[in-house]
Amino acid sequence: MPVSRRSYNRMVRGLKYIGAALTVGPIVAVLRLASVSYAGVAAPLLLLDVVVVARLWGTGPALIAAASGAAAYSYYVLPPAGFGIEDAEDWIAFVTFIVTAVIAGELASRAERRTAEAHAGRHEIERLYQELQGAFERASEAEAARRNEQLKAALLDALTHNLRTPLTSIKAAVTALIRVGVWRQTSELSGEGRRELLQVIDEESDRLNRFIEGLSTGDPAGPVQPIHLRTVRVDDVVRSGLHRADTVTRDHRVVVTLGDALPAVSVDASSISEVMYILLDNASKYAPSGTTITVHAARDDDRHVRITVSDQGPGIPEDLRERVFEKFFRVPGRESHDPHRGGIGLGLPIARRLVETQAGRIWMETPPGGIGTAVVMTLPTAFEPADADRPVTVVTAGKQ
Repeated sequence: MPVSRRSYNRMVRGLKYIGAALTVGPIVAVLRLASVSYAGVAAPLLLLDVVVVARLWGTGPALIAAASGAAAYSYYVLPPAGFGIEDAEDWIAFVTFIVTAVIAGELASRAERRTAEAHAGRHEIERLYQELQGAFERASEAEAARRNEQLKAALLDALTHNLRTPLTSIKAAVTALIRVGVWRQTSELSGEGRRELLQVIDEESDRLNRFIEGLSTGDPAGPVQPIHLRTVRVDDVVRSGLHRADTVTRDHRVVVTLGDALPAVSVDASSISEVMYILLDNASKYAPSGTTITVHAARDDDRHVRITVSDQGPGIPEDLRERVFEKFFRVPGRESHDPHRGGIGLGLPIARRLVETQAGRIWMETPPGGIGTAVVMTLPTAFEPADADRPVTVVTAGKQ
């Protein structure tokens, strides 16, 4: 028949009381075997028994141990033998023993209770701390989930923009070719016009391919593609980038200055045109509408040409100018003036990869006047003599 928890507790309590009474027996037996009948020796031993019982089992068993010890003290230690006490001093010793035993038992039991309460309080504090920590973790998870959703939305917007731009150019070129009947001999579109439209399709397809490969491989510039270095004029590269960025810079004044006698550079023209587009897109994205974007090209040394794209935007702190070339890094608190042109932090990493694969360098510095941002890149000059002995050219685009 199963025993209830209450019956079990009652049985355990009874065993403690019986055990407390029996603890006196071994002490008396040792005293008897050693023929010790001196009260000064027996009393401390019996009091020690009461203290131990109180520490182990509490006040009730300690009182039973005190009563049993008092009986044994009176019977075996105080004369005459038995429970009779004749001498007044023995009565004083007996009463003193009983009072001391009760007080010692109570104090020991109280100390044990305090210890148990301290342990219980510590466990409660640990439990509350764990619950609080769990609450913070749940709150952090909720905040992380909220930020994750915001990041997904921003990433989707940026991807939509970066995919729509080349697709729009491709669609426009293909539509123009279809409308004029490009494959007919009597087409109104000249051969040069057809070649330009086909070149737009080719360049924008390459750009779209690079962007998608960068996303799929996790590398901002994608796997290293074969590049075709050829001798090109600096002004041709700059104008190509300006032409591609015409739609994003339409609200800005773009000024281009080319130095005297610029040597030709040995680069992949489409890649550098992509870099120019990225720099102009960033400048127009964060500089206020109506401000000036400056593109300046000059000889850097005997082997390099220096091209600088500067704007009149909020600028980038010096400690972040290298980090902006890390993939997916964006300057905290920096938002585009156009909400439809949010970035994801891939443009500048792609630009650095494209420039460095052609033995060039790209970095940021403070523009003259200390206002805005200046991105500088150096490109290697061509080995063959440059047919670029041309005067300084100033080109403006967008609103004046």
